[in-house]
Amino acid sequence: MTDNKLKEENEKLKKRIYELEERLKVYTNNNSHKKYYEKNNDIIKEKARNYMNKIKETNPDKLKEWRHNAYMKRKAKLQNENIINN
Repeated sequence: MTDNKLKEENEKLKKRIYELEERLKVYTNNNSHKKYYEKNNDIIKEKARNYMNKIKETNPDKLKEWRHNAYMKRKAKLQNENIINN
C-alpha cells in the first residue's frame, strides 16, 4: 500500500513541477524577448544611458558603490584564475 501511495504522490509532484515549469517559461528569456531587444536596441541603450545620468545626478554614492563592487568581483576573478593556473 505504501508503495502505491508513494508512486501516486510522485506522479502528482511530477505533474505539478511540469505545470510550474510551463508557467515559468512565460517569464524567462525566450525568442520573443530576444527579438524585442534586437529591434529596439537603440531605445534600450538610450534608456540605460538616461538612467545612468540620472543616478550620477541624484545618487553618486550608489554609482561609486556599484563600481567598487565590480572592481572587487574582477579582482576576485583574476585571483581565482591565477590560483587555477599556478
